Amino acid sequence: MDRQAYIDKIKAQLDSWNAQIDEMQAQAKKAEADARIRYDEQIKEMRQRRDEAEEKMREARLASEKAWDDMNKSFVDSWKVINEGFQNASRHFK
Repeated sequence: MDRQAYIDKIKAQLDSWNAQIDEMQAQAKKAEADARIRYDEQIKEMRQRRDEAEEKMREARLASEKAWDDMNKSFVDSWKVINEGFQNASRHFK
C-alpha cells in the first residue's frame, strides 16, 4: 500500500473512532452505575486501540522511503489487529 494512502486511511479511521468514543462517553454518562463501569472499561480499550493506530500513523509518516518499503506489510498486518480490537471493544455498546 502507498504510504500516503495508508496514512490517509488511518487518519480517516481515527476520526471515526474519536466520534464513536465521544458517543460512547455520552452514553456512559447516562448509564446506571454498574453499566457505567462496563462502558468505562470498553472506552478505555477503545482509546488504547486508537492510540496504537495513532502511533502506527506517526511511524509511517516518519519512515524513510526505504524503511516504508520494508515495513509496509507489517503495518498492514498491525492495522488489521488494531482495527479488530477496536471493533470488538465497540461491539459491547451495540
